[in-house]
Amino acid sequence: MQQGIIVYCIRHGQTDWNAQSRYQGQEDIAINEFGREQARRNGEALRAFLPKIAAAHFVSSPLSRARETMRIIRQSLGLAVEEYATDDRLLEVHYGAWQGQLLETLKSTDAEALAARRADPFHFRPPGGESYSDLLQRTCDWLSTLKGDTVVATHGGITRTLRAHLLALDPGKILDLEVPQDRVLIIREGEMRWL
Repeated sequence: MQQGIIVYCIRHGQTDWNAQSRYQGQEDIAINEFGREQARRNGEALRAFLPKIAAAHFVSSPLSRARETMRIIRQSLGLAVEEYATDDRLLEVHYGAWQGQLLETLKSTDAEALAARRADPFHFRPPGGESYSDLLQRTCDWLSTLKGDTVVATHGGITRTLRAHLLALDPGKILDLEVPQDRVLIIREGEMRWL
């Protein structure tokens, strides 16, 4: 990523699975009405913060929850809702066999794996899934292609890995990073703020 580029990172609005603490990963789950309101709020905050945001690049994860979030944001900015790119590298971390599972259920059916994840959250890989280390590589690959300020609608995992990389954070603390759905992360190399 070229020096000075700003990334406006927005996690998709809430889904019913988020509300249930169900692992989504790359399952294509739509946002709910509360999630749509979160996306509208983020779009309005972005519009008030930076009126010339239309000059930025817009890109989304291809999953419908991120795409709908992007459309709502662009509508809030007064931009054509479908004029943005998608990039597979912005997909959420793949949770493999955990996708669709409730956290509470995994506490009894896969407690050993949950303990392994707590012990090494950066390298842990659910059966058939990805680690955050894998996800960080995807995130860095995507960042290397940025040519200018970019608005991105994506997922909690990407939000975490962006911060870990651009702020040089301890990857072992990656799961401790908050990933709100009702705020815009403004980040560039070495600095960040929430909007």
